[in-house]
Amino acid sequence: MSAKRAKTPGRKKSSAVKSKAPQRRTVARSATRAPASKKPAPKKAAATARRASAKRPAPRPASRAAAKKVAAQKATPRAAASNAATQAVAGVVKIVEHALDEMKAVQVKVLDVRKLTDIADTLIIASGNSDRHVRSIADRVIEHVKKAGLRPTGVEGERDGEWVLVDLQDVIVHIMLPRVREFYRLESLWDISAARREAATGGLAVER
Repeated sequence: MSAKRAKTPGRKKSSAVKSKAPQRRTVARSATRAPASKKPAPKKAAATARRASAKRPAPRPASRAAAKKVAAQKATPRAAASNAATQAVAGVVKIVEHALDEMKAVQVKVLDVRKLTDIADTLIIASGNSDRHVRSIADRVIEHVKKAGLRPTGVEGERDGEWVLVDLQDVIVHIMLPRVREFYRLESLWDISAARREAATGGLAVER
């Protein structure tokens, strides 16, 4: 019995040695692993971002010359478009004036109404000596405009011949008999200078 009991401690010691071996291996494996990256807390990250932004120098304000240059670059396309539109209207006005001159229209008046209405940029008012003359003038205006590659938006009053209106979009042409023109007095409605002269003379139209 004593011999058997003497052997048992040796066995326990070997089992203890075997149990320690795996622990050493796990320690060695954990030592070879890379350390886990520690992520900063959200509050700390926000604080560091604020400090970094505070350290950055503030952007310098643009000089006046640079600001003017940028404004000019933005305004250039608009100015080019308005200039092109103005030139187109001037070209149509020349075509109409040439047709009126060919047909001997009288009392031709060109009015710039861009500041008064959005309907058109220019009004052209002319008179004919008779209803046949008024129709002939309107036909010649339409003919010249079509030759230039333009098409009238509308034509009104050709049947009666007392007042023919030719709508050329940005330019509107009124061809009227003298008595009709005197009755409606379009110049006093659309021409500011004529309206002021009429008001100054007590309602009497003054021809220059």
